[in-house]
Amino acid sequence: MSKKHYIIPIFVPHRGCPHDCIFCNQKRITGQVNNVTAEDAKLIIEKYLRTIKDKQANVEIAFFGGSFTGIPMDEQNSLLALANEYLYRGQIDYIRLSTRPDYINNIIVENLKKYNVKIVELGIQSMDKDVLSAANRGHSPEDVEEAIKLLKQEGFIVGAQLMVGLPKDNEEKALETAKKIVELKPHIARIYPVLVIKDTYLEKMYRYGTYKPLSIEQAVKISKKMLLMLEKSGIKVIRIGLQPTEEMRMGESVVAGPYHPSMRQLVETDIYKDMIIYALKKIYEDNKEIKIMANPKDFSSVIGQHKSNYKFIKAKYSNDSNICFIEDSTIDLGSIIIKNDEKSIKMSKNTFFDEAILEGIINHI
Repeated sequence: MSKKHYIIPIFVPHRGCPHDCIFCNQKRITGQVNNVTAEDAKLIIEKYLRTIKDKQANVEIAFFGGSFTGIPMDEQNSLLALANEYLYRGQIDYIRLSTRPDYINNIIVENLKKYNVKIVELGIQSMDKDVLSAANRGHSPEDVEEAIKLLKQEGFIVGAQLMVGLPKDNEEKALETAKKIVELKPHIARIYPVLVIKDTYLEKMYRYGTYKPLSIEQAVKISKKMLLMLEKSGIKVIRIGLQPTEEMRMGESVVAGPYHPSMRQLVETDIYKDMIIYALKKIYEDNKEIKIMANPKDFSSVIGQHKSNYKFIKAKYSNDSNICFIEDSTIDLGSIIIKNDEKSIKMSKNTFFDEAILEGIINHI
């Protein structure tokens, strides 16, 4: 049985960033206004540790927000030294941080190694230079390539944070970004559909009518293709969509865009719908019982939020056939089995991805 995993998040909002990216307002995204000192961080860590009762769990301290390796070195070291105290005492297992690709070099990497940082996530956003320029990112695709290569060479677990729906971005560019990330082989990735956050330049563009955000449907369509591409190559996608904060849930910070508190499940649900439709085309026969089977851990995504997939399939095949969805713990995670009285098809996301490309179901990949 796998261990539980807990992340103690410490947000360093808008520290170390040399640019004001058009989409960014870290203080609203994180719900945190003040800068964080080592003393503040200690209080946060102690509070979280008190809530973790499972002593066998994996626990990590994660420095998110801003660009950690861009803040003054003494501040970096103060926070990292604090995290190391908990590491040495065995109270945590890993130290993680996020930063910019152009704020990774040999000196910075040696310092991170000194403080036992294990995971470095890079705010890549896109591998298209025009998209990066329009977002005022201030780094290049070449910076990304060099940073990932150096971090992997030095033994770090590397994460790629990607965005879809920035100005000058489109589905083709987003999938090309995913292709290039696959070639660079980071270990993990996050996919963030762009939201218009209050008090950002992107909000001004939206108000002036010069920027149109993706709809939820568009964001799901692009994100699901990126998810399939990345995970097929062995890159684990650990999040899709921003983590809801109290402000975001109340609608105080998100002005527009494809916000949903369960974006990952929407994406997974759409993938399973595609898989079910694809398999049913091969196995469906009138007046025969059809069983759609999945692991209980996947089942909520297979039937869909509010049973959306269940209702769609029932409506699409509305004749005398008896279609039922069944939980089966023997089925592999990420797979489904669809069978009638005579035939059976087992399909994983990866096999669906391969077959869908060959048959032209997934375009532009």
